[in-house]
Amino acid sequence: MNTELITSVQNPRIKALVKLRDRQGGGLREEIVIDGRREIGRALDAGAAIREAFFCRPLLSPEDERLLLQRTAERGARLIEVTEPVFAKIAYGQRAEGVVATADRPRTCLADLRLGERPLIGVVEGVEKPGNLGAILRSADGAGIEALLAVDPATDVYGANVIRASLGTVFRVPLVEIPAAEAVSWLRERGLRMVAADPAADRIYTDVDLTVPAALVFGSETAGLTSAWRRPEVISACVPMRGLADSLNVSITAALFFYEALRQRSAQKG
Repeated sequence: MNTELITSVQNPRIKALVKLRDRQGGGLREEIVIDGRREIGRALDAGAAIREAFFCRPLLSPEDERLLLQRTAERGARLIEVTEPVFAKIAYGQRAEGVVATADRPRTCLADLRLGERPLIGVVEGVEKPGNLGAILRSADGAGIEALLAVDPATDVYGANVIRASLGTVFRVPLVEIPAAEAVSWLRERGLRMVAADPAADRIYTDVDLTVPAALVFGSETAGLTSAWRRPEVISACVPMRGLADSLNVSITAALFFYEALRQRSAQKG
């Protein structure tokens, strides 16, 4: 495998990589940063187009060097070896897994989705915390959610924080960024039952039939759902709260809804 070598933290490519990694907010950028062996491996499994792999040989196991770097090289990626001080500059937080990659940003649109006979879709509107979105993606992956619609996101859905928090499942769960009006229209046209999490709802989420084609909708931590989801065909449901707090973290709420749908559908099959 042919490699380059960077030894200075002042190298322009290293500075650009750090800036790309630390970006904030939403928006469709062409390049993303993937930090970590597992996350890069899952991106490769999903067919992500890796551009570059920055690796630090002392931090990589022989197996990772042989398999992971070989896989990225076979995809046409540039392999760039860096020293430990340089890797410390580009690594995410305290992670020292020995490899950081850049890749083309995945571009999934509604037309790309391939849904089953009884689709189950997740919808997250205005999500502002990368950790919450990452956790929701992990739950969606675990519960078999077929796609996640990120409605008007306030964070970069392919930011390094989301990728890490999702454990790389962001590359497995089809993820579409979309405006609220378009999402509502698309779901209505396909006859999906829209069930919105709302702490003020009278109906408990376990009392809603989720065995039918459905979309489970969640709002932001601070503002909840917008008026786009305040319509007669949208069913509001809550998680019962017995203490002082009136709601759970959105990622926990999403996990409860997702796995309740899985429970109902599994029971129906049995």
